[in-house]
Amino acid sequence: MKKQTKAVRTQTSKTQYREHSTPLFLTSSFTFETAEQGKALFDETEQGNLYSRFSNPSVQEFVDKVCMMEDSEDGVATATGMAAVFASMAALLKSGDHILASRALFGSAHQIITQILSKWNITYTYLDSSATAAEWEAAVLPNTKMVYLETPSNPGLDLVDLEMIGKLCKKHGLIFNVDNCFATPVLQVPAEYGADLIVHSATKFMDGQGRVLGGIVVGKKEYIKDIRFFCRQTGPSMSPFNAWVLSKSLETLELRMEKHCDNALKLAIALNEHPQVKEVKYPFLPSHPQYALAQKQMSAGGAVITIELEGGFERVSKFMKALQIATLSSNLGDTRTIVTNPYTTTHAKLKESEKESLGITPGLLRISVGLEHIDDLVEDFTQAASISAQ
Repeated sequence: MKKQTKAVRTQTSKTQYREHSTPLFLTSSFTFETAEQGKALFDETEQGNLYSRFSNPSVQEFVDKVCMMEDSEDGVATATGMAAVFASMAALLKSGDHILASRALFGSAHQIITQILSKWNITYTYLDSSATAAEWEAAVLPNTKMVYLETPSNPGLDLVDLEMIGKLCKKHGLIFNVDNCFATPVLQVPAEYGADLIVHSATKFMDGQGRVLGGIVVGKKEYIKDIRFFCRQTGPSMSPFNAWVLSKSLETLELRMEKHCDNALKLAIALNEHPQVKEVKYPFLPSHPQYALAQKQMSAGGAVITIELEGGFERVSKFMKALQIATLSSNLGDTRTIVTNPYTTTHAKLKESEKESLGITPGLLRISVGLEHIDDLVEDFTQAASISAQ
């Protein structure tokens, strides 16, 4: 079966009630038939559910679907995307280890690496997304344990060559950890390039409608085993209700991403032609500096575009006030188009030098393109660009 069919058909076993839609297992704990069974479950001679901090059928269904879509062996669902990112690092790194990372990271991921892991004497080196294979090779130290990256990155839409990094990690025995949130497994499957771990903020496109929080890390069993132990003891568990919502949402992820990408490309083209827009960045625009790489490792350009406006934050403020359809929010991945200014929101806590190195300027806008009619979106954004320039 194709992945789209499996996404629709993968679900928990039917109960005695013969339900068609998978039920919601909204329970904190599970019972034992006997004291002997309780002992067997806890010493793991028998497999089964004990407590929803450990496992839950609703959560497992969601994990199974993502593992299938990402060509991964096993996975752990978490309460948020950042819990998944943190667990994928904290469970596998120890004091004295070194992590290599692409400089273009989401603000919270940057804070984890620079402010939290550093407290445990875990050091890091950042490289630009455009760094060559030789530059990545030169950055590998004797104590390097992991390579972590986003591609495309949030918010700058910078890409990293997955095939290149996969070969590097295999050569040096490094854990290859990829945030695949922006692309989703519909557009890009990092495991095909040797990724050992793939993390997602399921809050974004996996939910797709701005309803629930969630995160997940999937990958090779040998690493997921340690991540599962870490999560079971520290408790960043996914709510069964959220897992149930997310699992149902995965049934339509492929269809939604097709429309998201079609809308995003058309809006990017329209804004790229607008005289009052300084710059438009989108992976499937030929003007993107890594257009060829995007064509190689992605099946479409994704749902996010960025634009740069002359006039800094004052112009951005006017632009946002002129919008009539789009929502102003720091979230993304919704059916509704969302706009934010990363300089003052998602990446506000970065130092000025860090913002500058990532191209996060006061005039930058991140647009998460939704599922509205493209004609309405083009009209709304072009009129806002014109009005805000006056």
